[in-house]
Amino acid sequence: MQNWLLQRAYLTPERQALQFEGRTYTWYTLVEQAKRRAGQLITAGITPHSRIALLSPNSDELVITIYAGMLLQCELVMCNCRLSATEIQAQLQDAEVTQVIATSEQQHKVASNVILLEEVQQKEVRIVDMATEWQEQNTLSIMYTSGTTGSPKGVRQTYGNHLSSALSASLNVGMSPEDVWLCTMPLFHVSGFSILMRAVIYGNEVLLYERFDTAEVVHQIITGKATHMSVVAYTLAQILTQLEQQNLDVPPSFKLMLAGGGTIPERYLLRAQQANIRIAQTYGMTETCSQTATLPPQDALRKLGSTGKPLFFNAMRIEGTTEPFIQGEICVKGPHVTPAYIGKFATRNTMQDGWLHTGDIGYFDDEGYLYVVDRRADLIISGGENIYPAEIEQVLLGHAMVLEAGVCGIEDERWGSVPAAFIVVTTSYRQEEVEAYCKAHLASYKCPKHWFVVSQLPRNASNKIMRHQLRELLT
Repeated sequence: MQNWLLQRAYLTPERQALQFEGRTYTWYTLVEQAKRRAGQLITAGITPHSRIALLSPNSDELVITIYAGMLLQCELVMCNCRLSATEIQAQLQDAEVTQVIATSEQQHKVASNVILLEEVQQKEVRIVDMATEWQEQNTLSIMYTSGTTGSPKGVRQTYGNHLSSALSASLNVGMSPEDVWLCTMPLFHVSGFSILMRAVIYGNEVLLYERFDTAEVVHQIITGKATHMSVVAYTLAQILTQLEQQNLDVPPSFKLMLAGGGTIPERYLLRAQQANIRIAQTYGMTETCSQTATLPPQDALRKLGSTGKPLFFNAMRIEGTTEPFIQGEICVKGPHVTPAYIGKFATRNTMQDGWLHTGDIGYFDDEGYLYVVDRRADLIISGGENIYPAEIEQVLLGHAMVLEAGVCGIEDERWGSVPAAFIVVTTSYRQEEVEAYCKAHLASYKCPKHWFVVSQLPRNASNKIMRHQLRELLT
């Protein structure tokens, strides 16, 4: 395939490409900046085709560095800025990266081989011979996602995976070159990173923010600047509340909100309908480069709880059945599916008979619409973030005061769900010490928000914790 960035700058050099904190870039200027950054990365010691990690919040400089890495055909390990130093270091070791490019605020999370992004920006620019063609089977990005046991897995995402995902989404959403995608999703998540990839392929503009800001998002929507946006239930609720409180009208220029991270409540859909906002609910995962299935806005209320049908290039089935309304494991196939994991999971076969077994439980109705019953059994979805109980339990058990630990999700009005810890403790137990220990080893959103000291945990005959029974203890 043609080098996407060189091709985009050649085809539409004067078209707007990116806006961040008042700074704007056309596709020509953005790609020229990426070329310069590629030369600076070479000066900083980055080797073409090497595996490097990026640790930075959203910014135009991060976008330029991502595109520069693509021009050098590096494999980009996108690190989650919200993780603790312990979590980051474990992923860097597993990925065996050669260098880490981090901002000064994130530098303390990296033990070695770190290059400050601010210093890279001041480096000498070397001339780099840019490849005019890319191989679709080559790895573009690597993102870590926890498995059902809580162990992080490094997911390879190839150029072909991203291309297939972008084309499927375009056929589904109906993007045009004049569209502007408002991005508040972190670029280290596939939801945010895929927006950048689609922008290159579609040639549309990205209106980028470091973090979600309700007032700013609403302003960009009602003034007609933004046409599309990706949200989770929490951010959608914030937007709707401000629109209602200020009695603001959403113009027809705003076309669609793509909603992921869990089912959108009916009351939100009704409010969105009143506000003239079209919602398309999606099902996807890191292993599928974002969307696999999407529910059209016109079906949002008719098919409550559904995530729609597979996108054009994709196929889905329920393991063990072809009958409607029978639950089973959701399996996915298509050119958007990762070819393999890296690191300690590299030998794990991602495909069985050509199908990715997601670990999620769901069913199809009699019209072929997918319903996800349970996201990886014990998964906690908090504000769109995936949290796995086993990972938190492992940290808790690392403290001397905790003898046993079980974690489950508790419904939360603001975040949808938050972690709750059930622990068996020693007589010297002090909660403030255990909480401080968690904060040092876990991202803040993973730390338990509710604590319950119990005499024993519910276990089965194999002594495995039955997490679904933890919720029953609350009553």
